[in-house]
Amino acid sequence: MRRIILAVVIVLLVFSVTPLPIFAQDYIFSVPQMVVDAYWNEDGSLSLEYVFTFENNASGHPIDFVDVALPNGTYDINSITAFVDGNQVYDISAEDFLGEGNYGVAIGTAPYVIPRGGLGVVQVRIGKITNVLHTASEGENYASAVFRPAYFTTATGSTDMTVTFHLPPGVQSEEPRYFASPSGFPDTPESDFDSDGRIFYRWHNPNANSSTSYEFGASFPKSYVPESSIVTFNVNDVLSKIRLESFIPIICIASFAGLIGWGIYNENRKKMKYLPPKISIEGHGIKRGLTAVEAATLLEEPLDKIMTMILFSVIKKGAAEVTTRDPLELKMLQPIPEDLNSFEKDFLHAFTETGAIRSKELRDMVVALVRSISEKMKGFSRRETIDYYREITRRAWAQVEAADTPEVKSKKYEEVMEWTMLDRNYDDRTRDVFRNQPVFVPVWWGHYNPTIGGSSFPKTTAAPSGSAGAPSIPGADFAASVVTGVQSFSSKVVGNISDFTSRVTSVTNPAPKYTSSSRSGGSRGGGGSSCACACACAGCACACAGGGR
Repeated sequence: MRRIILAVVIVLLVFSVTPLPIFAQDYIFSVPQMVVDAYWNEDGSLSLEYVFTFENNASGHPIDFVDVALPNGTYDINSITAFVDGNQVYDISAEDFLGEGNYGVAIGTAPYVIPRGGLGVVQVRIGKITNVLHTASEGENYASAVFRPAYFTTATGSTDMTVTFHLPPGVQSEEPRYFASPSGFPDTPESDFDSDGRIFYRWHNPNANSSTSYEFGASFPKSYVPESSIVTFNVNDVLSKIRLESFIPIICIASFAGLIGWGIYNENRKKMKYLPPKISIEGHGIKRGLTAVEAATLLEEPLDKIMTMILFSVIKKGAAEVTTRDPLELKMLQPIPEDLNSFEKDFLHAFTETGAIRSKELRDMVVALVRSISEKMKGFSRRETIDYYREITRRAWAQVEAADTPEVKSKKYEEVMEWTMLDRNYDDRTRDVFRNQPVFVPVWWGHYNPTIGGSSFPKTTAAPSGSAGAPSIPGADFAASVVTGVQSFSSKVVGNISDFTSRVTSVTNPAPKYTSSSRSGGSRGGGGSSCACACACAGCACACAGGGR
């Protein structure tokens, strides 16, 4: 009996000092840097090159697998190569993919496993993915190239992220278009020619994160890729990828069946796209007679610029004057002009309110303006109409620049000011045009900025523009006042213009809801959010979440 008791005590002592084995460990890591190159090839396929820098946590599982999600299942697995710290690895398997999403590959890092507390660089190249291009919203002659890089829902910390689109060989500099940038990335991507002479768009955000799904997009003429490489919308294919309750119905005209009732647009890509998809259904001929503000809306100019144009318009018509610029407040003038447009009346009414109510009424005004443009564009060609109003803008600037005296130049600018603002480079151009010369300000300018030109500036009367009695100011001051008007409107009236536009877009061009779920890979980690990707009228190719394991 004493021997039995002694044996039990020894066993208990052994277990009390020996740690129990850990049967499963989570993957805890960050991705301090991520570089993605997407090559849109002349055969209509997509090639991807990823460079992930992983920093493994000291208490995390060694990173022995990296899941890389892919846009679809039509990829050539034999075209995939991978390297860890410059050493090629050969364990590449679709069957072992445990990241969320329908398609992807697992990259085994052995024998170069990234240890606990270690740093490792994983390079992955996918040579060929097909069925990634769709018809773009610019019209039947443009292809849409939209892509969401793989991401890691279990990653922590920030990521210095660079995403570059290399467009097909031969695309000319004036032909392609980039889509709205994801949140946190510059509105305008870097653009130039790469070493192969191909146009590229490059988005960079030093404070992104690899656990977020970002979407990037561009379009280019279809003539640079085979017609057969453009994917047409397929209802059954979409239904096989998403649950019924996860999509928002929209209308899309199909050439073979009349009316198809729904489709999905990605939220990040459309964040700044506030026109509804139906406005892109091409008709015939030019819609003439739009005001400069309506034309700017058709061109989807930033909403802070559009509202500044409306501000100038109501002041120019004698309907209001600025009482304070910071914060911006208006005084309504009497009698009310009879030639006010409905959006101008709504704009003025919004300024009779304050705070959140004013912001809401401004959003309602923009929504009504967008819907009005949609109605007016029915049966007309969006592309031809846009070209028509861009030509008006070009001619407006040409008239101003051709004026041979400051008086004439000032008068011409007053006449066409609202059209010059449609130029996306209007800020620099305004500064260039009026550099080193006086500007004879129009009679209404004192109602917008009474401080310009000093206290002697007349608020209600002045000599006709261009005459010897008109007040003048340095051109640099005048240009600065015009240019900073948009920035002031954005920061002092609507706050974050991206958030403001998103609230408008949620009504005029609502984003879809995507399904999400979690999935455990056991001791091998992984995980992410599932993705449903479908396109109606404008296409997209989506790479969904992958888990670093």
